[in-house]
Amino acid sequence: MKMSAGTKAFHKPRFCEGSIMRHVVVMAGTGTVGLMAVFLVDFLNLFYISRLGNSHYTAAIGFANAIGFLQMGICIGMSIGAVVITARLIGSGQPERAKKMVTSFIIFTTFLMIIIGLLVAIFNREILYLLGARGAVLNQASHFVMIVSPFLFLIALGMVLSGLLRAVGDAKRSMNVTIIGAFIAGILDPIFILVFNLGLEGAAISTICSRLGVALLGFYSLKRYELIEQPHWDDIFSDSLKVLKISFPAILTNLATPVGGLFVIHTMSNFNSDAISGQTAIDRMIPVAFAFVFALTGSVGPIISQNFGAGLRERMQETLVVSLKLVCLCVFCAWGIFYIGQDLFVKMFALKAEGETLMRLFCNWVIINNLFLGMLFVSNTAFNNLGYPLFATFFNWGRATLGTIPFVIYGASYGPQGVLIGQSLGVVPFGIMAVCCTFYLMKTIRMDKPI
Repeated sequence: MKMSAGTKAFHKPRFCEGSIMRHVVVMAGTGTVGLMAVFLVDFLNLFYISRLGNSHYTAAIGFANAIGFLQMGICIGMSIGAVVITARLIGSGQPERAKKMVTSFIIFTTFLMIIIGLLVAIFNREILYLLGARGAVLNQASHFVMIVSPFLFLIALGMVLSGLLRAVGDAKRSMNVTIIGAFIAGILDPIFILVFNLGLEGAAISTICSRLGVALLGFYSLKRYELIEQPHWDDIFSDSLKVLKISFPAILTNLATPVGGLFVIHTMSNFNSDAISGQTAIDRMIPVAFAFVFALTGSVGPIISQNFGAGLRERMQETLVVSLKLVCLCVFCAWGIFYIGQDLFVKMFALKAEGETLMRLFCNWVIINNLFLGMLFVSNTAFNNLGYPLFATFFNWGRATLGTIPFVIYGASYGPQGVLIGQSLGVVPFGIMAVCCTFYLMKTIRMDKPI
């Protein structure tokens, strides 16, 4: 049987040879563009909604996106499991086994995300009320979630498919899959929100269209690798269960960040719409500004997994060191840009009173906490790909609970600024401890562990 060029590339573990720095930079660089595109969808929604000049709309987007972060945490966890298993099996020379498990898991993910999306749509008002949404803000946020949530499966598929492209080393196509979402949103957002004057409903329609584009291009791009085959229906659950052993702890890990964010937005709701608008703007800007850091954590996973599967300890350790150096470089560059551009950001989101104060505080000082957040995320990636996902769960939930709740509660006594500062300080000890644990694990882990 003649193999296509894509299939031959699929059989070869690309990251087990060549420069680690080059692999990390290429994967993270293309991942940055792709991930930035994903975050730009939310960013553009917020930007165009803010042009309407109603802080209730901006606050509603903040509450709706808090729910969206929870859902995205599940999607990211599902994609992590697929990427880890696929990359490790490729590294160990078992592509056919990877193909069977990937097919089963894609089907399983689709059905699971449809159920979760519908449940959130049904109970969205209750969830939003618990978060602190009231009155007009509650009604607007509820309408947005009701439209978008049933289509959660589309972005879940897009993220899994994009991750699988990274697992086989095709960084460019993985980037393109996610870029299409921002491209569609960039065209449709101003049309639906401003031209047709649909407000949040227009933002919701644009979001659905962008998610559909991501899923469709994901399937098209992955087709050349012949990584999806006819499903073995009797084995779908058993195959998916193997992937879920990694995905489930990864989901728990990824849910920690939005859960901590929910507590922050709930605490901010005790103040006013201006404070919530400021926090929402910061939350939307962080993923865009630090897209390289977030992309780095997803991109180095396949590099670690392939070298782990091939038994190359030194290359794994080098990958970690290179990643941490790049995190430091990215954070300090972003700090300079935000410090200089703070006036622009305040005007961009039409922030007033407490909202403007929060944005300036973030741009001047609080932004530096993303250095420790990046350290934590890189460590979590290593834990997931080395077969110790519960370590990532422990550190992330530690940061989301012990590193968030007491700090935010105490900070709230000083107003919205205290909440923002408290949220930033809690990540510091957990980022440092996670990195130290990762170095120790890489030094001592057995390299002959079964897949």
